[in-house]
Amino acid sequence: MTDVVVVGGGHNALVAATYLARAGLRVTLLERLDHVGGAAVSERPWDGLDARLSRFSYLVSLMPTELVDDLGLQLELRSRPTASFTPYVHDDGTPDGLLVETDPGPATEESFRRLTGDDADLAAWNAFYDEVATLAGVVAPTLLGPLPRVEDLRGRVDRTIWSDLVEQPLGSAVRRRFADDLVRGVVATDALIGTFASLDDPSLVQNRCFLYHLVGNGTGEWRVPVGGMGAVTGELERVARAAGVEILTGVEVTSVEPGPDDVTVRSGDRSWTASHVLSGIAPWQLDRLQGVGDRPRPSGSQLKVNLLVSRLPRLRSGLDPAVAFAGTFHVNESLDQLEEAHRLAVAGTPAFATGELYCHTLTDRSILGPDLAGTDAQTLTYFGLHTPYENLPDDEATAAEHRRVVEALEQHLDEPLGPLVLGVEVKSPRDVESALAMPGGHIFHGDLDWPWLGEGESPTSPAERWGVATAHPRVLVCGSGSRRGGAVSGLGGHHAAHALLETLT
Repeated sequence: MTDVVVVGGGHNALVAATYLARAGLRVTLLERLDHVGGAAVSERPWDGLDARLSRFSYLVSLMPTELVDDLGLQLELRSRPTASFTPYVHDDGTPDGLLVETDPGPATEESFRRLTGDDADLAAWNAFYDEVATLAGVVAPTLLGPLPRVEDLRGRVDRTIWSDLVEQPLGSAVRRRFADDLVRGVVATDALIGTFASLDDPSLVQNRCFLYHLVGNGTGEWRVPVGGMGAVTGELERVARAAGVEILTGVEVTSVEPGPDDVTVRSGDRSWTASHVLSGIAPWQLDRLQGVGDRPRPSGSQLKVNLLVSRLPRLRSGLDPAVAFAGTFHVNESLDQLEEAHRLAVAGTPAFATGELYCHTLTDRSILGPDLAGTDAQTLTYFGLHTPYENLPDDEATAAEHRRVVEALEQHLDEPLGPLVLGVEVKSPRDVESALAMPGGHIFHGDLDWPWLGEGESPTSPAERWGVATAHPRVLVCGSGSRRGGAVSGLGGHHAAHALLETLT
């Protein structure tokens, strides 16, 4: 008998297993695939081309530096010189683009002036993100502890920014604060990565997504993991094995059976009995393994296109592609375009692609083999918005969406993209579901929660205080489906481990 069985081998599961093993518990981790890491791995998707691409997960923001240090992970995370570039065309037909540097300087200022004709939206941009930083500075330090209470946070944040991000649909604040629709869209996209919603959705799911994208380590900066995302989970696997975690791959769990004194996990004719189980899989999937639950099945909405090109394409604007693609390259992401794309997707009649790209290899060429690294070859990863699971039921529909992506990008290129492409793969939400067993291809395992206890919430157990509880006290959630899950953060694993250790003391 083992003390703890961890179901699933994603990055959060590895974090949880490591903490528990270091505390002296016997931990067995079961992974369906032949390797651990889940979505956060690096693979060679193209035969004969030595490029180790992170196919599903790209950048690191929410993983706290304190967590990295506490686990002893040997990681290098690099900043990108460009935050974003958004191409557009002036009324007279002149191609241009809004450039935002990671450390804004004269180039950013001039870029705003060419777009808007004055400094009003630039000033609004600086003021808004200064206010967001104050909220991030309050929330980020709480992420490694039990869930804070909303009333303890609200009073420490300016009332206006709290209302804009927490109490009313984000679209209202974006329209009020910024005059230019393109600027509005650049701000709004952080509310939609991983979420299918209008900026005016009364559920505020888009606000919660925005908050998670902007609070990482108090700065919200998304950095490039040197060696690709596989370097992150490679380190997590290393420390887990060093702690004594038993890792079993190629084991597909078929049931989780909690009882009053223990939990039995089965895979075919094999079984493991433990005092507790931690689940790194989606809560919807865990319910099915336990034969309980009636929660709605998640539905993802992101299209992923991974490209290897012989060189970066020239831009109609004339900007150096090495600058434009170093950060987030926005395609059809003005606020009006985002809202229209969402409306069309809801109706099941998509007409154009909206999304963003970035180039890992401009910041880190270590993911390329020697033959490619010595050339002008680059990787491009595209993250398409408003492409729900239901709209891409088969390969034909996915191929049509891919064609819309190419058309949208080529509006801003000075040459066709096709001749530059050495390798391409397209992943719909259905493909993500098939590869990773994420229900509906939802990369967050379901809609994100606020990272705090709401009004009137009174947790009665360590699992509830840490945001990892399920209906059974011997089963805890340790993955992206936890209260502060989502993205590559390790938070779900950290919280589940600490909740269990608190329970056992």
